Formats: sequence, C-alpha cells, structure tokens
Amino acid sequence: MSQILNHEISIEKTNYSRIKEQDINNTSFGKVFSDHMLVATYKNDSWQEVKIVPYGNLEMSPSMSSLHYGQAVFEGLKAYRSPDGKPLLFRPEANHKRINESAFRLCMPPIPEDIFMTGLKELIRLDADWIPTQDGSVLYIRPIYFATDESVGLKPASSYKFIIISCPVGAYYSEPVKLIVTDKYIRAAEGGTGAAKCAGNYGGSLLADMEAKQQGYDNVLWLDGKEKKYIEECGTMNVAFVINDVVVTPKLTGTILAGITRDSVLTLLRDMGVKVEERLISIDEVVKDYQDGNLSEAFGMGTAATIAHISTINYQGSDMILPPVSERKYAPQVLQRLEDIKTARVTDTYGWVCQL
Repeated sequence: MSQILNHEISIEKTNYSRIKEQDINNTSFGKVFSDHMLVATYKNDSWQEVKIVPYGNLEMSPSMSSLHYGQAVFEGLKAYRSPDGKPLLFRPEANHKRINESAFRLCMPPIPEDIFMTGLKELIRLDADWIPTQDGSVLYIRPIYFATDESVGLKPASSYKFIIISCPVGAYYSEPVKLIVTDKYIRAAEGGTGAAKCAGNYGGSLLADMEAKQQGYDNVLWLDGKEKKYIEECGTMNVAFVINDVVVTPKLTGTILAGITRDSVLTLLRDMGVKVEERLISIDEVVKDYQDGNLSEAFGMGTAATIAHISTINYQGSDMILPPVSERKYAPQVLQRLEDIKTARVTDTYGWVCQL
C-alpha cells in the first residue's frame, strides 16, 4: 500500500506478464495493452478505492449513464525511454489540467492531482518494461473518465470511474497524410464541446473520416461550424501551415482543442526564431497562397502522431499537392527538436519531461 498524499493506492501485481507473448516494438496502434491499469472510484461525494490491478475487463450495467448520455472524457500521453533506459513522461501535468477542464464541461467532478499524477507514475513504473526500445515506438497512455450511475435519468451522474491503461505503439502515420476539406459535416460549434476532449467529439467525426477514406484520403480538414469558411482542425489533430516562412495555425476560439503538442510545437518554433501567427485562417486564403506558390508546408499536431506531414489537401475537387518532406524546413526540424527533448537526448529547459 502506497500513500498518495490524501489518497491511498493499493497495488495488485499480475501473476503472469503478457509481455512475453508480445513484440512490443512491432504492434498495431492501440490493440495490445500492458499488464496493469489504474482504477479510481468516485461515489458518495468523494474519491476512494484507488488501486492498480492487472489489466482486465470491467463489469457494467446496461443502464450505466455514460452509455446513454455521454459523460465520458479521456486524455492521451506517452512514456519514453531516456538514453540510459529510464522511463520518461512528457508534460503529464498538462494532461491532468486538460482532463479536468473537459470534465467541468460535462458536469463531472475534478480528478485530484495526487490520484492522476502519482497514480500515473506508479502505474508506468510498474509497467516500465512495456516501453518499447525501438526508435519511433513508445508506450501510449490513455486516461479515461466516465459516469457509472445505474440510471437512465437525465442528470449529472453521482458516481464515476477514472482508469488509466497503456499500450506499446509504433508510428501513427507511416507516410504523409492526404486530407479532404469537408463542408458537409462540422466537428464543433460555438458554445459546444469542441474545446473539451470528450468521447462524443470523436464518435461524431467517424462518418466524415470514413467517407474521406472511401475517396482515397486519410482524413478530413474541418471548417468552422458557423460560416464553413475558417479552418479548425485536421482529423483529430491541430493543424498549421507555413506561408511565406510564417507558421500560421488557427487560434483557439472555444471550438478547437487546446493541444499539448500544439503548445509545445509553437513554443519551440518561437524559440527557434520562427514567426508564428495564431489567427483565423480561411480555406480560401490557403488555396490562394498555394496557387501563388507561398504555401510550402502543412502539418498536423497531436499526441498520437506528434507531427503528421500533410502531402495533399483536396478542396472542391482539386488537389493541392505540397512539396515532399525532404524539401521542408520547419516541421521536420521542430519534430526532431521535440523528440530529442521527450527522450532526454538534449537538455529540457522547459521543465516538460518527468523522469520516473
């Protein structure tokens, strides 16, 4: 039994590690899970029963309220290895802050810092052998938080589960991605949940994603829900464009997720002396800059992919084909800088890396 400040955590270790059955350096994204999971319960107006147990199934009632009304949020972060093999986490405090911001939007009680942070660290220490050793492979960590009331009454729940699981993964995208602009669907609207990382946002994106793939593209480029004019995100990532050597990214208007990777990339770019603009950017502006030869790069920013180079953007039936990655100046450079910090290959002057 370990003490987590105001909460105790019990640890039940597995009797058999499934790592012996896996090649953790070569697994499909999100299909193989490590040996243990953190489970914390909220009921009777307090957090209790904080424990680490062997990974396994959960019991649930068909009346569980999150299944009916969508009170469910999640996060994503990664564990890395330092050159000397020590486990590292990247900006976990930011994930704790953001999951509570998402929870607030869905009327869910905040997760205490000691449960999230110390529970996360204990879990990753215990499953540290699951962190891949191959470059480009990492341990992806998924905190999930959802309502568990056995009731179909429409109201904020009074009981919840907070769980952390993890899985070894390789590169999310093996090649630069092709996007198609959608004006048929929207991801978020003003006053909605676009800035929260809630499960429904992602379920609502699947049809647009499926139709994009049917047309030969990897995902969609989302426009704003009001005018269907201004670019917001690409797929499930933040997005940026390099126009006349300026990195331009949509500003956070309340309909866009405040990405931790986005914040890290913009910080690094500015410190590298690159001009960065966070502002409204219309699809018409991007098309004109492409036609004028001023658009040299476009890339997505997110936890799963870190940076996803964009090779093609289709708008109204026409493909804008961007220069190959080998000719790009900014995204490859900032990606390398970010990966070096995450893996402790260079000194972390930002206080972003947490060594376990």
